[in-house]
Formats: sequence, C-alpha cells, structure tokens
Amino acid sequence: MVGNRRFFFSAQHDEIDKVTDIYFVKTLRILEDLGLEDTLVKAEVFAGADGVFCGLVEVLNLLEDSECKIYSLEEGERFSKKEVVLRIEGRYSEFGLYETAILGVLASSSGWATAAHKCKEAAGDKPVVCFGSRHVHPSVAPVMERAARVGGADGVSCVLAAEILGVKPLGTVPHAAMLIAGSTERIATTYDKIMPEDEPRIIPVDTFKDEAQESLDIARILGKRLDGVRLDTPKERGGVTPDLVREVRKRLDLEGFSHVKIFVSGGLNPEKIRVLGEAGADAFGVGWYISATPPIEMTMDIKEVDGKPVAKRGRIPGITENKRLKRVK
Repeated sequence: MVGNRRFFFSAQHDEIDKVTDIYFVKTLRILEDLGLEDTLVKAEVFAGADGVFCGLVEVLNLLEDSECKIYSLEEGERFSKKEVVLRIEGRYSEFGLYETAILGVLASSSGWATAAHKCKEAAGDKPVVCFGSRHVHPSVAPVMERAARVGGADGVSCVLAAEILGVKPLGTVPHAAMLIAGSTERIATTYDKIMPEDEPRIIPVDTFKDEAQESLDIARILGKRLDGVRLDTPKERGGVTPDLVREVRKRLDLEGFSHVKIFVSGGLNPEKIRVLGEAGADAFGVGWYISATPPIEMTMDIKEVDGKPVAKRGRIPGITENKRLKRVK
C-alpha cells in the first residue's frame, strides 16, 4: 500500500478485525454499554456438509493473544454434516468480533482441502499436484494451496505456498515458452541444459504437433533423461482422453521409452482422474476443481452463557458432545 492507495483490496494482517459483519461490532457496543462484554460463553462451530477439516492454524493465530480455551478436530481429519468441528470457551469480548473471520477461514480452507482429498482418493498412489493459484485472488492463493496439501495433494505449484509449507514447488513450463521459442524441442533441450539435476525433466507435448508424435520426438532427444511428458490438450481439441493416454503410452513403450511417465492436466476432476489413471496416466495436475470448489458452510452458535445451557430456537441448548475434539489452546 502506498499512501492511501491499495495495490490489492485484500485485508492486511492488522486489518482482520475489520473483516467482520457490522452486526458483531454493534453487538459488542451494546454489550459494553450493558457491562456484559466479558460474559463467559461457550460457542460451537458445526459444518453444513461432510468434508476435511482445515484452517485451524490460522484460527489459533487469530486468537493467540486471548485467554480462550479452544477444542478442535485436527487439520486433515474428516468430519460429517452437522458435526461440531471446533469449540471456543472464554469471554465473548475476546473472540466475538472474529466470528466472521473464523467461519470464513474454516469454510474456505475446509472446502479446498475436501476437493483435494477427493482428487487424491481418485488418484490412489499416483501423485496429485495443485495448479489452482491462477483461478483465485493472489492474496489467498497460498491459503488455497496449503489447504490442498492438508487435504492430500502431493505438491503445489505456487512458489509462496511452497515456501510456507517448506516444500519444493512443482511444475514444468507453460505453452508460452514453446510459442515464444517456436519449438518444443528447443525448449526441451534448453530445459535439460540449465535446470538442476534434481529437477524432473517433464515436457508439455501438445503445443504444435500430435501429442503422441511430439512425445516420441522429445523422448528421442532426451532419452533416459526425460522423466515425463505432460498432456494438457485443450477442450477445443477434445481435452485429454483415455484413448489419447493409451496411445501415447503404447507408442512410447514400443520405442523403448517405458521409463517416461505421463502427467496429465487440464479440466481434471475426480472422475476424470480415475479413468485417465486406469488408462495409464501416472500423475495429475488439478486446478479449477480444487480452487473453484464451494466453501463448506460453517456456523457458530453460543451454547452456554455463564455456565447455563442456551440455544436459539431450533437448536439444542448446551454444548454438543464430540469426543474427537482435542484441546488445542
């Protein structure tokens, strides 16, 4: 931010208390006038659908300076619809203003983690890499890719997300490189020449020629140094199909390139991952399915006030017993 001009409209770390619905601000003012802002309460967060829990670390960071007790599922645990995933016990003034942020963190992160988990389930023991950063605002791309990793993704492509996770970012090169150089072969040989030895040699093979032919051309040039080819055929050409994967696999095998893996990307979802894996695909890059998945609705209810069970109409008064919750703060 320069002066009063923002480069991005996302909240800064010190502004998260403003990422709240105005009615929580009004509530706190009213309670302060009544002298009730420090009332001891117990609040529960429950999920609106089945999923994989994620976002706890940020919630704990948000409430780090409070004296609240927090009980929660662990990140990566699966939960069912209506299950209580988190409980906060403490003075209302210490967390009430953050309800919007807490629910937003858990809803979005759990949604992304759940989508990644479904992709990984479909892939089995084959790697899944999250390519979703280009589909979300850059300020939340690392959050999304971290959630994908919690959900089961084997790797992420976003550099900052990888730094936060303490892992190496994964990815090949975009079609832009081939288009600018005018040759897939030229990019492949340069890639092999300048990249570190521990960087996999995986080359996209759908820019200029038939995918099977371009795969063979690159395999003949790089030989044993070629780790894989990436199929990312656009939907205008029918996308990556099981028949295409089978053909590329067979032609590579026939010429002695059985060591070359087939990495597929482009519009993948769990069902496509399953069928392409059965056809011979070895790894998957998933973007839109993870990044565009809807948040999982999270709801916070106060269930106890000064030790007395309470609830709004339609809900059961008192805390909901969930033996899976563990004290985390």
